[in-house]
Amino acid sequence: MYKISNNSYIQAEKLGVNIKPSTNPKKKIDIFDYHNNFICSIGSYGMSDYNIYLETKGKKYADERKRLYRLRHSKDINKLGSPGYYANKILWT
Repeated sequence: MYKISNNSYIQAEKLGVNIKPSTNPKKKIDIFDYHNNFICSIGSYGMSDYNIYLETKGKKYADERKRLYRLRHSKDINKLGSPGYYANKILWT
């Protein structure tokens, strides 16, 4: 099971959402509004994210992976409410 980092909880709070480990075995995190309504699932389970890279490979490597992630997902990371938006703000900040 994916362990949600403290940073992810902090970022989710800034966005006004709650996060929990995903019930979808292919995803890491489920996003809920403050009324506990499901919004979306984010983060492919088998893939790393910024916090994982930061812990395992260091800041320089993690920052490069973040840059590449944002290039790959540039079409959806700015669409408010989309899974890409939440993944960018929670898993890659």
